[in-house]
Amino acid sequence: MHGVSDLPAKSMPAAVDLFGYRPYWAKRLTPAPVLPMSRDEMDALGWDQCDVILVSGDAYVDHPSFGMAIVGRTLEAQGFRVGIIAQPDWQSTDEFTALGEPALFFGVTAGNMDSMVNRYTADRKVRSDDAYTPGGQGGSRPDRSVVVYSQRLREAFKDCPLVVGGIEASLRRTAHYDYWQDKVRRSILLDSRADLLVYGNGERAVVEVAHRLANGDSIESLRDVRGTAFIGRRSDADWTEIDSTHLDLPGQIDPQPDPYAMSADESQGGECATVDADSPKVVRFARRLPSAKRDESYIRLPSFEQVRDDPVLYAHASRIVHMESNPGNARAIVQRHGQRDVWINPPPVPLSSAEMDRIYEQPYTRQPHPAYGDARIPAYEMIRFSVTIQRGCFGGCTFCSITEHEGRIIQNRSEDSIVREIETIRDDVPGFTGVISDLGGPTANMYRLACKSRTIEAACRRPSCVYPGICSNLDTDHAPLIRLYKRARELPGIKKILIASGVRYDLAVESPEYVKELAQHHTGGYLKIAPEAISEGPLRLMMKPGIGSYFRFKKLFDRYSKAAGKEQYLIPYFIAAHPGTTDEDMLELALWLKANSYRADQVQAFLPGPMASATAMYFSGKSPLRRVTRRSESIPIPKGLKVRRLHKAFLRYHDANNWPILRSALRRMGRDDLIGSGKHQLVPKYQPRGTGTTPEGRRKKQPERQGTKRFRTQHVR
Repeated sequence: MHGVSDLPAKSMPAAVDLFGYRPYWAKRLTPAPVLPMSRDEMDALGWDQCDVILVSGDAYVDHPSFGMAIVGRTLEAQGFRVGIIAQPDWQSTDEFTALGEPALFFGVTAGNMDSMVNRYTADRKVRSDDAYTPGGQGGSRPDRSVVVYSQRLREAFKDCPLVVGGIEASLRRTAHYDYWQDKVRRSILLDSRADLLVYGNGERAVVEVAHRLANGDSIESLRDVRGTAFIGRRSDADWTEIDSTHLDLPGQIDPQPDPYAMSADESQGGECATVDADSPKVVRFARRLPSAKRDESYIRLPSFEQVRDDPVLYAHASRIVHMESNPGNARAIVQRHGQRDVWINPPPVPLSSAEMDRIYEQPYTRQPHPAYGDARIPAYEMIRFSVTIQRGCFGGCTFCSITEHEGRIIQNRSEDSIVREIETIRDDVPGFTGVISDLGGPTANMYRLACKSRTIEAACRRPSCVYPGICSNLDTDHAPLIRLYKRARELPGIKKILIASGVRYDLAVESPEYVKELAQHHTGGYLKIAPEAISEGPLRLMMKPGIGSYFRFKKLFDRYSKAAGKEQYLIPYFIAAHPGTTDEDMLELALWLKANSYRADQVQAFLPGPMASATAMYFSGKSPLRRVTRRSESIPIPKGLKVRRLHKAFLRYHDANNWPILRSALRRMGRDDLIGSGKHQLVPKYQPRGTGTTPEGRRKKQPERQGTKRFRTQHVR
């Protein structure tokens, strides 16, 4: 999966400036002090109607860490009147009609989190709380919120344009494996009956859709908007169809040239044989991709029915989708569902720094809507004093969907804009004590990191810029980030700038000066990083660096912490039951944890989220990181409650409640030598009273031992 594109690309496609549109006529009626949630608020603003109404599974918090607020304020900046329906009662249409029918469209999102991940644990148990709800109460949103909300809106407003988006819709744009039902579900477009799906960073697409609808275009005519998907096909070009099964040849046994594995100096072109058809032209590849225009060709994936019934084709389709994710070279993707096609346009063009600045400097109140009164919203409390400095991630970790949603090209804010936001928090946000809780994004230290060549960046198909090693074309200079940290911590009234986002430590060691700045000025005693595993098998399938990078980072971190006279610790995060992980791998990790005196308070098993590469592994038993064939190596998949509990127990080897299951596993693995009270043994032979099997024992807290470090590990993937 390494190498560059099959066709040359000079740069990213051009895009209209996000704030370059002519403002809508209602500009004179905006901005609102806070986006309205009731007819009374609309009346107070002098609005007879909203232009756009956003429906969300989250409580409405007017803060730029909440997607609903970002989309709402960005549309408002264009002159549109935006209303909010937050966490409506989905048992009837009553609350969906509270603001009336919008002039342009309804926008539906599940919220900042996938509704299924929000409600269920990795073991499919119902969570009792919801951090995005006032009071933290669970049960305020339905399962598969996008589908349910959309169905209620269709009942109430049959003909009003309906656009779905956000993380839940974005990662379900194709046929996808659903962990909670243990089956492949069709694209969410069909179940939601939406007119349009916006995926990824949605600002460009949503703004374009709003302006075109305002100019009189029908929702059915919006078929060329990047970052959107719809049911049907585009008919505004002489399209060339590319059959995905002739790119990677699933089922092929004999070695064949791989169009997705080219070296930089490989010649372009190559002979191909075509089968003529009126429309579209169907291309069968003999060697390489054809020289068709990218904006007039699309790749046809195996159909929903095929990937549902054939795990190998599912893994193949997953691989193709990930390979066609670079905005600089991606083609449209089409997948048949029964008698209908789901058409997915290429990803949106990344936002410029100027556009990012304006998005994050809209007039947010940075507080929950006044309707919630004094109710506490846990997610807001956590990010209240945080600042987003960038989007995207080029790490490509297979268990994570950030790359599939936000892209791997880093989108940065300017240093001045970030400083202005810190000053706004300092001066205007109630309760600020002088501590910024985070300057970060999906990854703390990818700010301003990018490919050295824009041409290569636009043509590259690598799923990760840092695996199996850091790409030679990647600029790893942390100087801009160090400069930002220093400037921010020197602002008057700022006592501390903490970094809470995860640090990519294999990148950090490329800049010892960054590690020094981080350890001496931006760590509050503990710093979280995520090795995830230590064995080569799971690390390879996670696309994570070896444990040697962790130790190099730890050495630097400890040295600079000591030089500053600070006692600080790293909090390593690990994940249990990831595809490719064996019982032996988890045993090795447990012994490593004990040898390093680490004790996990909480652990999390792998959760197969939609669209992640690791989810394709979980479902198919094959790795989509290479061309998938019937004879591809099978991956060990820890499935079933018993094995998942065992892998979690290895991470909590110190908990007496886990000792019976661990002793049983050690005997089965022929490792009786690890049962005992010796320094190098894992679990003792004895079982304390009240632990192990009884409910009372499972709830009993174990006493702390001397000389150990406790840490919490949590993953929501």
